[in-house]
Amino acid sequence: MTNAPFQCTSGEHQATIVPGVRGTRPTVTARRQNRIVSRAVYTRYVALGDSITEGLCDPASTHPSAVDPSGPWLGWADRLAAILDGDARLAGRQFEFANLAVRGRRIADVVTDQVPRALSLRPDLVSVLIGGNDLMSPAADPDVLAHRLDAGIRSLRAGGSTVLLANLFDPQFAFFLKPFRGRAAVFNANIWSIARENGAIVLDAWGVREFQDGAMWASDRVHLSGRGHRLLAARAAHTLGVPYAEIAGIAKKEAPTAPAPDLPLRSWLRVYAIPWAARRVRGMSSGDGLDAKRPVPQPVGAQH
Repeated sequence: MTNAPFQCTSGEHQATIVPGVRGTRPTVTARRQNRIVSRAVYTRYVALGDSITEGLCDPASTHPSAVDPSGPWLGWADRLAAILDGDARLAGRQFEFANLAVRGRRIADVVTDQVPRALSLRPDLVSVLIGGNDLMSPAADPDVLAHRLDAGIRSLRAGGSTVLLANLFDPQFAFFLKPFRGRAAVFNANIWSIARENGAIVLDAWGVREFQDGAMWASDRVHLSGRGHRLLAARAAHTLGVPYAEIAGIAKKEAPTAPAPDLPLRSWLRVYAIPWAARRVRGMSSGDGLDAKRPVPQPVGAQH
């Protein structure tokens, strides 16, 4: 069966960061009651995680002739990097970005591999979104998994990085994920505790009701669509306190994204579920043998 245009697959292709449209800061009238608010301007951002952060199902180009059906992918972290780059430029600073996320990765992979690599890059900001692949294992214990993740977050904070720690999406939008909702809720409760104890910032993906909209998800109903990635990037920017006034602007400038068509159950099982289950039984991952798409910090827009 051949892939339809823009169908999300697990093919590995390098992604291209598309520089974000930079807004202007509002003019502030010099009055006694106006105060300058101090906040961080990030100059080196490293993203950690799995396929969501790698950017699967968010094509780097919307022109059909410029996009391979299986990539290249952009993603919410790359989009956030473009926003942070604009913010750094307004402050007269240089900005670099690395994305170490790889599809199929689990918490153990992030803690033992991605966290040490991130620390060696000396970032001032690290994002972590992980846990979905772990929780779909039959014997997954969300408390044990959160304890493992806590060790990685502690290491990042000890290294001096600001940590943007995302919780998991509410899985009630997809019938086949609803059985994992209780586990996800327990895991997310732990995320808030980990953040509080380590001084991390929570990106509350669970609390974004818009993610219950089918248009936010690709046809596999596991990965975000381009529209979903844009929304998560905007939420991340606002969570970090970075001025970003283009949530509405994006909607006006870009063509509206239609929901991915719902495949008949039999087709969905054949295209997505059965291959995924087969890999699980064989102890394989879609990311086996793959490295990060952007392992070295580079300016936004640089080829890699």
